[in-house]
Amino acid sequence: MGSTKFTNPYAIEVIRTRRKELVGGISNTEDLLDLLVSNGVLLPENRVLVSSITAQEEKNSRMLSILVSRGERACRIFFYPCLKTAQPDLYQNMKTYVGQLNENIKDTRRQLIGYLLEKDRKGPIKKIQDTSRNPLNEGVEHKSKKTELHPSSDELKKSSAEPKESSNAIPKAVSTGDVPLLQELIRGININDRNVSSGTLLHLAAEHGQVPVINFLLCQGAKLDLRDGLGRTALHKASEMGHTAAVVALVRAGADIYATDQASKTPQHLAAQNGHENAVRMLVVEERRSFKNQTTFLHMAAVDDDSVLAEILLRNGASVDTRDGQRKTALFHAISRGNEKTAAVLLQAGAQVDSGIIEAAFELNRKPVLSLLLRNIKTAMSRNEVKSILFKAVQRNLDGIVAALIDSGADVNARNDLGYTPLLLAIELSNLEVFKVLISNKAQLDKRLPNQMSALHLAIQSGSMPITELLLDMGMDPNIIGPKERMPLHLSALHNQPALMALLLHKGAQINAVTQDGLTALHLASQSGHKEAVAQLLEGKADLHAQDRQARTALHWAAAQGDVGIIKLLLFAGSNANAVDKDRKTPLHLAAMAGHAQTVSTLLNAKAKFAAKDMDGCTALHYAARNGHVRVAAVLLTSGRNKNVNERNVWRRTPLHLAAEHGQELVVDLLLERRAKINAIDNNKDTPLHSACRAGHLGTVQKLVNWIHGEKVNFQATNNVMKTPLQVAEAEGTRNHQRITVLLKKKMFLIK
Repeated sequence: MGSTKFTNPYAIEVIRTRRKELVGGISNTEDLLDLLVSNGVLLPENRVLVSSITAQEEKNSRMLSILVSRGERACRIFFYPCLKTAQPDLYQNMKTYVGQLNENIKDTRRQLIGYLLEKDRKGPIKKIQDTSRNPLNEGVEHKSKKTELHPSSDELKKSSAEPKESSNAIPKAVSTGDVPLLQELIRGININDRNVSSGTLLHLAAEHGQVPVINFLLCQGAKLDLRDGLGRTALHKASEMGHTAAVVALVRAGADIYATDQASKTPQHLAAQNGHENAVRMLVVEERRSFKNQTTFLHMAAVDDDSVLAEILLRNGASVDTRDGQRKTALFHAISRGNEKTAAVLLQAGAQVDSGIIEAAFELNRKPVLSLLLRNIKTAMSRNEVKSILFKAVQRNLDGIVAALIDSGADVNARNDLGYTPLLLAIELSNLEVFKVLISNKAQLDKRLPNQMSALHLAIQSGSMPITELLLDMGMDPNIIGPKERMPLHLSALHNQPALMALLLHKGAQINAVTQDGLTALHLASQSGHKEAVAQLLEGKADLHAQDRQARTALHWAAAQGDVGIIKLLLFAGSNANAVDKDRKTPLHLAAMAGHAQTVSTLLNAKAKFAAKDMDGCTALHYAARNGHVRVAAVLLTSGRNKNVNERNVWRRTPLHLAAEHGQELVVDLLLERRAKINAIDNNKDTPLHSACRAGHLGTVQKLVNWIHGEKVNFQATNNVMKTPLQVAEAEGTRNHQRITVLLKKKMFLIK
């Protein structure tokens, strides 16, 4: 176009001729795209498509191609105001080029690209008369003013025709593809005017598959995105009627292939439901060519469970494993929504099944969906993946899914990282339905956890009566030995399950069987404070006098636990309140050590001996004093009428020695009030004051030296190494010992 070989240098021709300069000269492509969208030249989808291209020149080239495909009006707006705003220097170059053309072309009958020059003038632009009514008429030769003032005889005939005949002429020209006639007829009209029902002229051309008319209308500025009364675009019309060439022309011009009508149907839906597979195929090809990593027609079909559309799409080249922007395939969407029909079509087409799709089936929690997946898996899953899925199904108690997995070859006796088999896990979680499925599929009952817990132990531990009954009915030994030689009955005692106890005993469990530590079920129930379990065992005639490895009876453990209810049950059943263990401690000793005052009272009422001594010669009062249990000490002293206040152990230490040594000030007060000997000496000739000074208990020393009722403390008493309490305190270096030293010196009047 550097010469005057043509007489109508329109904007579209300028773009074609100066394309190389424009492609290389546009640097602000993104700004230019924004302007084109805001001026209605490009659709937002076109902008996204162009912006996705990385190379600058390729991006510019694609933008210009779309502009040319959209016609003369789009190209004009591209130059002004868009190019002028975004690239003023490049716009000036184009303007200079166009000005040269105006000088060379001396034909006033033609509208030149001098449009650019006119746009820069101040004030309104005065346009040529025959274009002021129809700015979309660029590209069509215009009559001169002279011709307009003196119409031809043909024109006079046309003007005298009836209005009805004239109004029908344009649609007829469009539907028959008569472009020359259409050029004449559309003068002075807006080609984007819409009929309420049938839409624009572009809709009509698309409906009749008239590609030349479509191209002509697009060049005249016809808009691709306008809708008819049903909300359909021209592409909808072409697709519905199966006009493949028209579909191609519209898509290549930038029509939105994903536009939906009022019924949420895309052009692809209409092509498919009307059996136009060539149009379907063309839309699939365009989708694969231009739209990557986004929701496709196949994804939409999967979401809507439109299995018929999915089948048509796959038959016409749609890729079954295409991923959308979230990296999800159509199969994922079908499975996650439970759309079995479409999922079946996709699987039949070879859709890949990965762990994400399996997880989606789990979340849906529907057996038919997973069964469908497992029947149609085309890609072999690793054994670890299958195992992982199996254990998840067991954990969630999905019996149908477990059955489907086993039917598909999953190992029913596989172990996970913690050593569980599916059966052991189901039992521990009390998942009865899965348990039944596993049993029916020959899961092995004799498998154990690494710690030797058996299926029956786990059933007891979880408290599942139905599973326990089934296991026992299947022949499991009620006396099977588990960790630490515990039997199921021991676990039922530990977990306070009297009903399970009764079942086990009915099935032959040994009521007095012992663990590795010599504990019976009665020991364990008493030790754990489970009154119901104790009652059940007593009803079953458990041995009250059985002793464990420490020679302790159930009453010893109940006393240590401090459960008065259990103690009363055991005593009522005939337990010996004065039974001794290996250390010759009675239940009273253990209760006093733990500080259970009510338990101590209960045992004393049952004829427990308050003065009983263990192998160290300690009474219950010694332990109460040592541990600071004032209430227990008071109960014991009252029971012994204070005669036990000065009892000595094998080291000749009284309760007061132990209370002083351990700083139990309240007990010291109580013992002194009950006439404990303040200066009693032990094997080392230490008095309680020696013991308190050595341990550094300032408060206890103060109690002893300030005691004024009865015998007073002896400051001069010496022990077997000839040291007084003061000298014992001085031998230590802590701050408390220093304070004790000062206190004693003041009391002895050695200092003021």
